[in-house]
Formats: sequence, structure tokens, C-alpha cells
Amino acid sequence: MISLFRYLWILTVVFSFVACSDDDDTTFIAPSNTISDFVSGNENFSMLLEALQKTGLDVTLNGAGTFTVFAPNNAAFTAFLNGATIADVSKETLEELLLNHVLGTTAISSSLSTGYVSTLAKESSSEGNVSMYISTEGGVTINGDATVVTADIIRDNGVIHEVDKVIALPTMLTFVALDSSLSTLATVATTTSGFDTDFAAVLGAADSKLTLLAPDNAAFAALGDISGLAASALEQILLNHVLTGVNVSSALSTTYSNTLATYGTTSNNLSIYINTADGVIFNGVSKVSTADIVTSNGVIHKVDTVVGLPTIVTFATADANFSELVASLTTDTPDTDFVSVLSTANGTNPAPFTVFAPTNDAFAALGDKPDDKDGALTAVLNHHVISGNNVRSTDLTDGPVATLNGNVTIDADVPTVTGGSNTTPSSIIAADVQAANGVIHVIDQVLLPAAAL
Repeated sequence: MISLFRYLWILTVVFSFVACSDDDDTTFIAPSNTISDFVSGNENFSMLLEALQKTGLDVTLNGAGTFTVFAPNNAAFTAFLNGATIADVSKETLEELLLNHVLGTTAISSSLSTGYVSTLAKESSSEGNVSMYISTEGGVTINGDATVVTADIIRDNGVIHEVDKVIALPTMLTFVALDSSLSTLATVATTTSGFDTDFAAVLGAADSKLTLLAPDNAAFAALGDISGLAASALEQILLNHVLTGVNVSSALSTTYSNTLATYGTTSNNLSIYINTADGVIFNGVSKVSTADIVTSNGVIHKVDTVVGLPTIVTFATADANFSELVASLTTDTPDTDFVSVLSTANGTNPAPFTVFAPTNDAFAALGDKPDDKDGALTAVLNHHVISGNNVRSTDLTDGPVATLNGNVTIDADVPTVTGGSNTTPSSIIAADVQAANGVIHVIDQVLLPAAAL
């Protein structure tokens, strides 16, 4: 009997040990409640699930994060594919399309407001995040096309808003046509007759890769009546708001760039001066009010002033490196209206001009500026200006060139320019700053005419 009890006691201990061991080895998996879980468990999103799985984004949306997904239902995908299938779309194209439906933050419907947000899609050349325009007037619409039909499907890693359309990647034309604050620009650019440029085609082309400085309605209102402008002049003003390349704000720096506007009948593009010292300002007059509206074919920066065609005076006053030159042309020479002269429209005597423009450092190296009581400073300034000719750096030739006050000597190979009584040549440190009425070459010495001092 004692042996029997001992045997039963051993069995009890063994079974207890095994039971404890089984409990210790058990892994309890918490129920999953991610965005991917919802899509995979909802037959109405089977096409979206197929697209997510093809691109691997189902894994992304199954992980930790703070996502907002504007989820197209099956009807939306069917209409978008128009007879094609998910399998017909390349993985790369499909991935960018899907990322255009995803925000990197969690935004429930009550937090949405009319305006731009950034998606996880990328513009290829700048790697800027493609923008999305949300309107909350009368419901929630995306890029003027897709409507939220079911909002606030809350998940552990974000929120889903069901939409009735697939949201195509936007172009610059998408937002210019959609954004009510740009309606004047849209009207002028796309309905004015007589343009050689098809602005709608340029802004909508997949391969444009441009930067659009978009004046808002208030900017056009401040410009006044433009109905009397010739179509060719208005076209050039619009082209003066377009830069080549996709220049997001973080890539901009204080320097000169070129617009698509051209000088006269040539193919020489006009320059534009960008100043990033305090925000972003173009040609000293037009400030960026909304930056980095990124599209699939470029970027839009809204500006508060129409950027007029620049003159020589525009660049002299916009560029702080010319503050001493501006003072010399204005307050230091009150008897000569240099501003009016150098603002003369192209083709009107004495325009166009070629100006060799000394920097502030050039004036500092000169020491005391000549006094103008006897006209000495005016004589020096005139020695920097060639009238009646727009001489770009490629057109410079060796030898003497007549200015408004005597000859300067050009060495085109270096290139340098030497004043009538300078002992050393002045280097051209920046060439071909092209205005609508002439061109500026930046130099590092003040040019002194013969017997000027």
C-alpha cells in the first residue's frame, strides 16, 4: 500500500511539472488590427490588397506607423484600370500610385482642412514628396476628383478613409486648375489667344520637370489691368515665372538662375535673382507665400507678386552685392537719372545695355569714391556701360570697346576688362546676367576712365 501511494505521488508531481512546462512554452499572439489586416479582411478592397501585395506595401501597412490611407474600393480600381488588370501595371508605377494615397501622419476626418498635404509618393528628380490637395467644402475631396465615402476606419497604425476614385499622380496643371487662389493664373495661361506656348500642355506634360512660380489672385489684382498687353508681352511675363528643373525650396540658394522667358527675339533666357536670406524672394519683389507644392512633373511655389520682366536696374537693386553701385547710381549722383536711363525699354535708345557691374568689394578696394561735384563719379559710372548692344560673354572679343565714357579693353579668353587708367584688369566673376533690356557682367574692380582721378 505504501508503495502504491508513493507511485501515485510521483505521477502527480510529474504531471504537474509537465503542465507547468507546457504553460511556460505557450506564446499568446495579440490580435492584429492594422491597416493591412482591414484591407485583407474586406472583400470590397480585394483589388487594393492585390496591388499592395504586388508592391510589398502590404508589409509596410502591417507594421508600426502613423499612416493615413485614402483607400480606393474595387469600383474605383475597376474604373481606373478601364479593362486592364493590376497585373498589367508595373510594380514601380503601381508603387508610386499607391504611395500617392498615403500620408505619413494619422489624420482623422475632423483634423482635415482645405489645403495641401504631402503624400509618401516621390517626384523622381528632386525626391520631394508629392503633394495632395484636400478640400473639405461639402465633404472631403482629394485633388478635385476622389471623394471620401467612408471616413475614420481607425486601426492600430493609422486610419483609413475609403474613396471612390483612384487618385492619379498630380501634375502642375492639376493644381493650377484646381486651386481657387490660382484661378486668375489658370485663366490667363490657358485661355489667352495668341500665345506661341501651350501652357496647359507644358504644365501637364509628364516630362516637363519645371519649377513654377505661381502668382496668386491677389498678385494679379495688384498688377492691374492686363487686357491691353500684347499677347507676346503677356506670354513672356508668364514664361518669366517658369524655371528649368525641379527646384524644391531646400535646394534653392541665393544666386542667379534662368527662366523660360527670352531676351528679344533670341533664345537667350532671362535671368532671375533668388534671395534665400529671409524666406525666398525673386528679383527683390516677389516672395514665396506657399512653398513646395510638389507634383509628378515639377514643383509649384506660390508667390505674392507677379515677377515682371527684369531690367538692368532690377538686378542692381535686388542683389545686395551691388548696394554700393546702387548708391553710386542714385544718391551719390543726384544730377544724373541713371535709374531712368538703365530702365529704358529694349530697342529704345540708348537700350540695350551691356553693364560691367562692380561689386561692393570692388568699391571697397577702390577706397574713396570720386566726388560728383565735378562729375567725376558720373564719368566713372558711364565707363562701365556699353549702350546700344547686348554683348554676352560668348560675343566678347579682344580689344577696345567703346563705353558711354571712353574705351575699355577686353580680354575674352580670361575673361577680363580693363578701364582706361586701371593698372590691372578686372576679372569677370559672373557673366550673362540677362535682363530684358541688356546684360550684366559682374566684375571685381571699379573701371577707371583715362584721367578720371
